Amino acid sequence: MNAQILDGTATAKAIIEDLIAEVSQLSGQTGQRPVLATVIVGDDPASHTYVRMKVNRCRKVGIEPRQITLPADSTTEQVVDEVRKLSDDDSVDGILVQHPAPAQVDETQVFEAIAPDKDVDGVTSGSLAAMAFKEQRFRSATPGGIMRLLDEYDIEPAGQHAVVVGRSRILGIPMGLLLLAENATITYCHSRTADLKEYVSQADIVVAAAGRPGLIAGEWIRPGAVVVDAGYADGTGDVDFDTAAVRASWITPVPGGVGPMTIACLLEQTVKSHRRRHRLD
Repeated sequence: MNAQILDGTATAKAIIEDLIAEVSQLSGQTGQRPVLATVIVGDDPASHTYVRMKVNRCRKVGIEPRQITLPADSTTEQVVDEVRKLSDDDSVDGILVQHPAPAQVDETQVFEAIAPDKDVDGVTSGSLAAMAFKEQRFRSATPGGIMRLLDEYDIEPAGQHAVVVGRSRILGIPMGLLLLAENATITYCHSRTADLKEYVSQADIVVAAAGRPGLIAGEWIRPGAVVVDAGYADGTGDVDFDTAAVRASWITPVPGGVGPMTIACLLEQTVKSHRRRHRLD
């Protein structure tokens, strides 16, 4: 079996094209462009690269990007203060806090300072709860993008056994919650799971979200399974792509699979926030 590709690049491009038209129409109605504010702490090169990508996509769509860059030695209180200012700013529609923050910054406190109606990256406790109960709030951007990608290719999670490898607040945990809300049966695994191979080999859907290159061997994949590789480190995913692609029915490439969908979901939710805040939704 040779897997078919879940093409996140093509799917995200279609979403972006729709957003360009929508933002143009919205701006005419509201007299304003949607605004996405990004808070980044420190000088981590990878983080700044990600932010530049998001800024460029914002501009392409017509969203106004605002970047707040704080020193690497900023305290939790200082970062929280900046986030609260953005939460109170009526001109801001969405707030993104770039992950990871320096070790001395308590990310949970920072995330919880984001106003619920501006949490377009889906990182607050309220957003996590809403994802679990399928309520109308914002999804975590990467899991939300993955769900959009599965839907685009008519992959139905209901009744399937989904194994999520990873347990981060912004990826692994919300991924499982969204799949559960769509009636999949969920198993959470992580880098310390004993006999990870056994769990992965039972899965109808595997979502690799540990950020550990090569963690999942391709021969572990059950024939016909769907493989979504959301791990990314040094240009490599969590799954041995070449071997897995021989066994899987569908698989995401790395890069070009999940990454473009993350940004598309983030921008789509920023536009949705702008629409809601102007009572046009």
